[in-house]
Amino acid sequence: MTSDQQKYLNQLKQTIKSYYPVSESSWKLIEEIAVFQTLKKGEIILQNGEIAKNLHFIAKGILRAFITDQQGNFYNKNLFMENYFAGSKVSLMLQTPSNFTLEALEDSIIININYKRYMELIYQNDDLKNFYIAKMEKNWIIEKEQREVALVMQNATERYISLLEKHPSIADRVPLLHIASHLGITPTQLSRIRKSLEKDL
Repeated sequence: MTSDQQKYLNQLKQTIKSYYPVSESSWKLIEEIAVFQTLKKGEIILQNGEIAKNLHFIAKGILRAFITDQQGNFYNKNLFMENYFAGSKVSLMLQTPSNFTLEALEDSIIININYKRYMELIYQNDDLKNFYIAKMEKNWIIEKEQREVALVMQNATERYISLLEKHPSIADRVPLLHIASHLGITPTQLSRIRKSLEKDL
C-alpha cells in the first residue's frame, strides 16, 4: 500500500469516527472491503439506469450526481467533495436502477465499499450499526431537510453563501454552470450574484 493510500484510508477512518467512535477491530473489517479507484475528469462511475453496487468515499476530487430530462437538460442533484460519501442510496437499498448519473468533475480518487458486504458488517457489529444510523440521520434526514427548506426560504444569494461557507474552494474547482444547477438557478443569475458579492467585499 502506498503512503497516499494509507493517508486516504485514514481520511475514511476519521470521517467514520466523526459520526460514531468505532472500534479498531470494526475499522479493520471496513478496511478489508475498501477498494481504491482512480477516476479521470468526466468519467462516469454510476450511469442512470444502472443498479448500484458500491458506496463511494471521495478521498480526493469532486463528484456530481445529476439527472437529465427528456430534452437533454441536466439538473445537479448533489455535489460531493472530499470526505463525503456518494452513491444512489435508493438503488443500493432496493437494488433498482439508479435515477441519476455520478460523474467525476475533476481527476478523483475514491474508495469503493461493496454495499452488500458493508451491510453484513453493520448487522454484525453494534458500533458500525450506530455509525450507520448516525450517518443516515445527518446526511439523509437533517441535511436533506435543511436543503429543502433553504430552497424555499432562502434566496439564491443566501444559498450560494451557505455553499461557500461549507465548501470554500468550490467556486475555483467546479464550473459555474454546475454550481448554478445545484442551486436551482441559471449561470447568468449566478454570475450576477458573484459580481454583487465582489462589490460588497
